[in-house]
Amino acid sequence: MCRLAAITSNKYFSPMENILALETMKEGHDGSGLGLTLKGLGAEFTELKKYPIMSGICSKEGIKALDDYMKKNGFSLKHVWTPKIKQVKGIVPRDYYFARVYDYPSSCKDKSFSEKENLLMNTRIALRNIGESDESIFVFSFYPDVITLKEVGDPLELGEFFGLDRDGLKAKVIFAQGRQNTNYRICLYACHPFFIQGYCSMTNGENTAFVPIREFLMSRGFPGYMGYNSDSEVFTHILHYTARQLNFPLSYYKDVITPLKASEIENRKDSGALRLIKQSLRPLCIDGPNMVIGFTPDGTCFMVQDSKKLRPGVVAGVKGKYALMSEECGIDKAIQKRDKSMDIFPMKYDMVIISPGAEEVKVWNQLQG
Repeated sequence: MCRLAAITSNKYFSPMENILALETMKEGHDGSGLGLTLKGLGAEFTELKKYPIMSGICSKEGIKALDDYMKKNGFSLKHVWTPKIKQVKGIVPRDYYFARVYDYPSSCKDKSFSEKENLLMNTRIALRNIGESDESIFVFSFYPDVITLKEVGDPLELGEFFGLDRDGLKAKVIFAQGRQNTNYRICLYACHPFFIQGYCSMTNGENTAFVPIREFLMSRGFPGYMGYNSDSEVFTHILHYTARQLNFPLSYYKDVITPLKASEIENRKDSGALRLIKQSLRPLCIDGPNMVIGFTPDGTCFMVQDSKKLRPGVVAGVKGKYALMSEECGIDKAIQKRDKSMDIFPMKYDMVIISPGAEEVKVWNQLQG
């Protein structure tokens, strides 16, 4: 099993808080990798929120190809962040880790944000296609106010390697995964969290319905539904598909991935809609043990379980700062001063939702709607 550590706050904090929480859950990850996604950036990115940020890794040859592509397509570089690398035994540094802030091409500055999102996604995919075969270019995200870091190794050692204990990099929403590789080869694109057009998720579990879900998503004709180096990436794409493409309320994400039985649907006020959703989106029903943590473009965070609750998960905190994690010991590390009697251990019908800015937490129950 992997271990997950997400924190949402109304104040900026360091990703080391997530990494130290993962360290308390170390028996649940094996050094297969660390993935970090930061949203609501502070420090040097505070005044750059309207500009897209490209996060990734390049070889010396890859960065030349990336620069050529971006220049050819009209993007202008505004700011560059690179981690303060420290040599750590067992971690082999790659040539160039980066978060690069760009200005949009002049040809699209007056276009809608949705059109800009598609441009950013297609640019990310094009660069991935250029550099994936020889691993000269990895691009994990290209979006405003978001940074993604990924590497193979132990999370705590990687935190030291990237200099996150010494860097001023901070954000208001940070997701972190300590990976334990199970069904697929160790690959940076297989490391959670996964991100697409403002939607992000990470998962602890195994999705045995991966193939039919992948085939359904790829048949939608949307270029962003690709990659699939991990069976968990489909959770992010289902979130994007239901919330952005179909414009469903967030709670319907739970109804799509773990649909109710017919007898249970009849007790919901929206039973007619649920029957149609179950019939038309049945291929997106997950199978196997899974706990999913995600966020949406406005910063809403959530946790859901599989239909039998076969993976641990807990949500706790105080107004202004909440954590969503695999184990209680992780939250004890991240938010020590809290009323533990208010900790939430979501069951199979529950969806825990935390509002933007960590102002409010509520438990939405699928049976009651």
